[in-house]
Amino acid sequence: MSSFPIVRMRRTRQNDKLRGLVRETRLSVDQLVYPLFIAEGIVEPCKISAMPGMMQWPIEHLGREAERIARLGIPAVLLFGIPNEKDEVGSQAYHAQGIIQQAIRCLKSETPDTLVITDVCLCEYTSHGHCGVVANGGVQNDETLALLSRMALSHAEAGADIVAPSDMMDGRVRAIRRTLDEYGLQQIPIMAYSAKFASGFYGPFREAAASVPQFGDRRSYQMDPANVREALREVELDIAEGADIVMVKPALAYLDVIRRVRERCDLPIAAYNVSGEYAMIKAAAQQGWIDEQRIVLEVLTGIKRAGADIIITYFAPDVAQWLKA
Repeated sequence: MSSFPIVRMRRTRQNDKLRGLVRETRLSVDQLVYPLFIAEGIVEPCKISAMPGMMQWPIEHLGREAERIARLGIPAVLLFGIPNEKDEVGSQAYHAQGIIQQAIRCLKSETPDTLVITDVCLCEYTSHGHCGVVANGGVQNDETLALLSRMALSHAEAGADIVAPSDMMDGRVRAIRRTLDEYGLQQIPIMAYSAKFASGFYGPFREAAASVPQFGDRRSYQMDPANVREALREVELDIAEGADIVMVKPALAYLDVIRRVRERCDLPIAAYNVSGEYAMIKAAAQQGWIDEQRIVLEVLTGIKRAGADIIITYFAPDVAQWLKA
C-alpha cells in the first residue's frame, strides 16, 4: 500500500475509450463457429424447444440460412445430421447421399467461402444412440475406428473443409488421418474433440440431434468431469496422432482445463459453448433475471481469456451483430 495514491488503478477505467484502449482480451466474429442441425424428413425449419432460437434445418432452406450467416461475417459452421433411417452401425453417416454429405454440397454451392466443419460421430446415426459399434453390451473401440474413418472420408470427399471427430474412441485421430492421407486428402485438417467430458450440459443437444442413448450412458468413453491430468494426456495423444486443432468440451465449467491445455500446447484450441450453457442463459434472460447480451459477451470473453482461439457457440449470430453495433 506504500505506493498509494501514486498508483491508482481506476485511472484507465474512466470511460469506454480508455477501457477499450487497455483491454487485454478481445472477442472477434472471426473466432466464432456456428453449429447447424440438418434434418431429413422435414420441409420447414423446426424449432428446438430446449434451445430457443435454434432450428433443425431441411436441405431446402439451408442455403438461405447459410447466406444469413455469411452476411454476419461468421466464418465457419459445424454440421450435425439427423437422418430418417438409423441402424446398428450408423450406415447413413458415411453414405455418399447422406444428410450431411448433401448439406456440405449445398453449403459449398451457396456460400463457397464459408468454412464447413463436420462432426464425425455415429451417435446421431445409430439405432442405439451410442457413438460406436455395440457388441456384448458395450461400445467396441477398434471396430468403430473403421466406420469413423469412412465417415470422415465421405465428408471430405463431399467438400468439407475440416473434420471434427467427437466420439472419444482411442486412436481415432490417427485412423482418420491415415485414411484421408491415403485418399489424397492431406490438406484436410482434423479438429479433435480431445477433452470431451461426460457432462450434464449436453441435455438440450440430445433433443436437437435426436441422439439419446437407448441404454446406459457414455461414461465409458467420454471423460470423467473430475480429471484434468487425463485431459492433458488426451490432448497430447491427439496431437501425436495428427490433430491440427484440439478442443475442450464443454467450455464454461472447464475453463481451468482450457487454461491448462493452453499452457501445454501451441496448437489452436477450440472450446465448445454447449447446449446446456446456451439454454440456461436463454431461460434466465426470458425470465428477465439477466441481461442476455451482457452475460453472453462476458461468458465468451471468459472462454477466450482462458486460452481458447476458436469458440463454437449457438450465440454466434447474436454476437456477430452485437460486436458490429
